[in-house]
Amino acid sequence: MKSIIKKIIFIALSSLVAIPLFALADDASRDKEIAERFAKCDTNHDGKLTLAEANGCMPRIYNNFSYIDSNNKGYVTVAEIQALANR
Repeated sequence: MKSIIKKIIFIALSSLVAIPLFALADDASRDKEIAERFAKCDTNHDGKLTLAEANGCMPRIYNNFSYIDSNNKGYVTVAEIQALANR
């Protein structure tokens, strides 16, 4: 009986450790995908995505552009998009 309880506790604790690792993998793969899409949409390759560049290429960014570009710079960066996606 004690052996079974120890195994259950071990499995439970192991899963608690593994869950954050999966979350980090998800964040990393999401960040990579965002960076790849950003690079395709950034037509002049200046590291800045304007509303015009986002239009048709990154529709969710286009639809939320004013929210992401809270300082009204006229562009967003890949780091800003990734930070928002990782919240």
